[in-house]
Amino acid sequence: MQFQLNESQQALQATVRRFAREQLTGLARELEEKDESLPDEWMKRYAELGVFGINVPEQYGGHGLSHFDAVLVLEEFARVSSAVAMPVFEANFGPMAVLVHFGPEELKNRVIPRVCKGELVVAVTMSEPDAGTALTDLRTRGEVHKDRVVISGNKRWCSGAGHAGGYLVYCRMSDAPGAAGIGAVYVEKNTKGLRFGKREELMGFRGIMTADMAFDEVEVPLENIVLPAGNFRKLMEAFDLERCGNTTMSIGIAAGAFEYALQYVQERKQFGKPLVDFQAVQIKLAEMAMKVEAARLLLHKAVLEAGDGLPTMLASSMAKCFANEIVREVAGTAMQLMGGYGYSRQFDIERHLRDAWGWGIAGGTIDVQKTNIAAALVGRRFDQRR
Repeated sequence: MQFQLNESQQALQATVRRFAREQLTGLARELEEKDESLPDEWMKRYAELGVFGINVPEQYGGHGLSHFDAVLVLEEFARVSSAVAMPVFEANFGPMAVLVHFGPEELKNRVIPRVCKGELVVAVTMSEPDAGTALTDLRTRGEVHKDRVVISGNKRWCSGAGHAGGYLVYCRMSDAPGAAGIGAVYVEKNTKGLRFGKREELMGFRGIMTADMAFDEVEVPLENIVLPAGNFRKLMEAFDLERCGNTTMSIGIAAGAFEYALQYVQERKQFGKPLVDFQAVQIKLAEMAMKVEAARLLLHKAVLEAGDGLPTMLASSMAKCFANEIVREVAGTAMQLMGGYGYSRQFDIERHLRDAWGWGIAGGTIDVQKTNIAAALVGRRFDQRR
C-alpha cells in the first residue's frame, strides 16, 4: 500500500494549490459578498488549467486521469471556498459520473467535451417536495411519445438551478412502483416548459445557485434518455462517486479552517506569548489535524479501491459520513481558537463553518450514510416504510 503521491500527482497538486491560494482567495470573498456563481471568464481559466474532466476518458475531451487525481485537485479548491470549488465538483463528480459510465455514446459526445472545455455546466436534479431521502417516491414523470420524452413535475433543492446549462433529471419513466420505474433524462436549460423558482436563501453555500425547478410538459428527443426505467441501481452506483466529491468538499473546508487557525495561533499573542504555547491550544490543534487526516485516508481508500470504476456504497458512505462530521467539529474549533475574530465576517472562518454544515445535508444526510453503512455490513437494505 502506497501513501506517497507520485511525481506527477505532486506536480498536479502543487500547481493547483498555488493557483487556488494566489488567485482565488479574493474571488471567493467576492462571490460570498455578491452571492454570485463563478463568472464565465473564470470558467475559461479553470478549463485552461485543466481542472475539468480530470477523471473523464480522453476520447470525450477529458484528461484520462484517476478519481484519486480528481479528489486531489478538488480539495485544493475547497480549501478556499465551496463557491470556487463547485464548478470543479460538478465537472468531475455527480452527473458526470452517470454520463461517463452509463450515458449513450451520442449524448456523451455531445455533452461531455463541452463540460471539459468549460463551456457547459451540468447539474443533477433529484429531490422533490415529497421525495428527498425517500428518493424512490419521486413523482416527476418522463413519458415517451413517439420520438420525444415529455417531462412533467417539480424538483426541489437543485444546486446549479438556473446557472447550469444542462440538467440530469431523475424521473419516473414507467408505471412500475418504487425504484423500478425510475430513470434519467438530460434536459438543456432553454428547453420550452422548463422554469426555475426563486433562489433559495441558505445559511451557507453563497455563490452556489439553489432553486426549485418546474417541468411543464418539457419535450426532449429520445437521444436524451441517459438511463431508462429500471436502472435506479446504476444511478445510485454513480452517486457513490458523487458522495466522494461531497467528502472532498468537506475535507477541503476542514483543511482550510485548520490551516487558517494554525497560522493564527502562532501569530496571535495573549498573556505575553503566542496562543500556540498554551497546552490547551496544542491539544485542539492535534485533534483537528488527526480528524482531517483520518477523513482524507477514508476518502483516498474509497477512490483508490474503485480504480477506473465506481466506489462502493460502503466505502463512499463511510468517507462522506466521517468527513461531514469532522468538518463541523474542525471548523467550529477553528472559530473558537480565533475568538471574536473567528466570529467576524472580516475573516474566512465563519464562512467555513456555515458551509461545513451544508455538506452534511447535501447528497444524503449523515444519518442516512450510517444506515447505508449498516446495510452494507449486513448485506441487505432496510425498509424504512415498515
